[in-house]
Amino acid sequence: MEEIKQEHGLEQINKSEDTIVYIRNDPVMQSAIDLLPILGNKKRVILRAVGNSIPNAVAVANIITEKMMHGNSKVEKIKLDTEAAAGIGSMTSNIEIILIKF
Repeated sequence: MEEIKQEHGLEQINKSEDTIVYIRNDPVMQSAIDLLPILGNKKRVILRAVGNSIPNAVAVANIITEKMMHGNSKVEKIKLDTEAAAGIGSMTSNIEIILIKF
């Protein structure tokens, strides 16, 4: 079952035990602060970003794991992908960063 919530500018999708958070072009520090309570309630959070938002997702993951959680969380896995639009030749990159807390 999928539940979609919009909270503090972050779009959240809850699928069973995983929470997927979409990172957009919002201020990075604000996104990291908004993510803290979500990670506090879940052991595993998946950050997703597309195109120009990818650097923001990487920055948020680094801020959470290195600065805010002080070694109590880590990046479990990073998935990269590129999708090509049919017939147009335009390509869009996306990233999925899986964060876990101990």
